[in-house]
Amino acid sequence: MLRAGVRISRCNRCRIFAREAFWASEQTSVVELVRAEDVLAKMVYAIANPVTSHLVARVHRWPGVESLTAIDHNRPLTASKPIRFFDPENSDLPNAIDLHFRRVPGFERLSHVEYSKLLRDKVAEAEEKVAAESREKGIKLLGRRGVRQQHWNSHPGTRETRRGLSPRVACKNTWVRVEALQRNQAFIDRYREARADQLAGREATFPAGTWWLHRFAGVKCAELGATAPPR
Repeated sequence: MLRAGVRISRCNRCRIFAREAFWASEQTSVVELVRAEDVLAKMVYAIANPVTSHLVARVHRWPGVESLTAIDHNRPLTASKPIRFFDPENSDLPNAIDLHFRRVPGFERLSHVEYSKLLRDKVAEAEEKVAAESREKGIKLLGRRGVRQQHWNSHPGTRETRRGLSPRVACKNTWVRVEALQRNQAFIDRYREARADQLAGREATFPAGTWWLHRFAGVKCAELGATAPPR
């Protein structure tokens, strides 16, 4: 994934003749979605983003990549390799890659038609909410043509809010969210203890889920579901 990100960055910098970094340098925001309905809510948020940003009135009007139709028809999105950057004779990348959408775990009881309808209904609710807000506040849409006419280097005229809280857990149920936060804090505490043991030369067992040190340094990790040993 990292190699693909680097190649995408180089390809697009060459395409627009840019020298600066293509990806934002801020720390990646990784939010744990605790329940199935929380995952579905974030899917709706991502799919309806062009609408909530007052760019187009409906998701299907967005002129860029749109995943709702692909999910509805149970088919992948296909990305073709650019022909102006990669050497067709020496590139180790495939000519095309398919992105398949998997059903959110927790909705297995629904048929594909029922699942697709649930997602579309949620997206429609978001569209109607934004439409009501636009009418109330007199917000004008940019529209498909306006989106296409934007320069690649254009940016908002207002400043982005900085130094706000960066959530790590998203869950509508308060008590389940608190439980997830406590579980994450327990992981951090056990990780710090194991790290201290490692630096002191003692035998260290890191909590399950420790990825980088396990992948690249070969540290020992506890089995998933195991409790922390007494100290």
